[in-house]
Amino acid sequence: MRQFIADKASRLLEWLHASRWVGPLAVRLVFGYFWLETGIAKVQNLDGFTQRFVGWHIPHPAFNAALSAWTELLGGLFILLGLFTRLVCIPMIINMVVAVTLVVSANLMGLDDYVEADEVVYSLIFFWLLIAGPGKASLDTLVARWLGIRTQG
Repeated sequence: MRQFIADKASRLLEWLHASRWVGPLAVRLVFGYFWLETGIAKVQNLDGFTQRFVGWHIPHPAFNAALSAWTELLGGLFILLGLFTRLVCIPMIINMVVAVTLVVSANLMGLDDYVEADEVVYSLIFFWLLIAGPGKASLDTLVARWLGIRTQG
């Protein structure tokens, strides 16, 4: 019986290992679509989004609102496609740091509030994508293969 369980566990682990590309793909598709959608909404209502920046006392509100909105739109698109994923995560993280620092932190009272803030969770996902990369099922992987660059996985 013990050997039977060990064999089944071994097969399951082998299957999970062979399927490890699904996790990054699922995260990229959902997370990328989320940011693409929010970016489109902000770009389509840039005047309203700029007024929020004015209310938050962010310097140069028209420029910074447009920069933030287009960063989300293009960042979401590139993450969704798995193209320039690691590079795109850098401005997305900066966007989240600015949001936490200038907007969200005014409503946070302690460590629990910071840990539960959406922007902190988003930053961690961007950080994970920056470090781990987009996974095997991505345009980054196809481009790397075309260029003859060996990738992990």
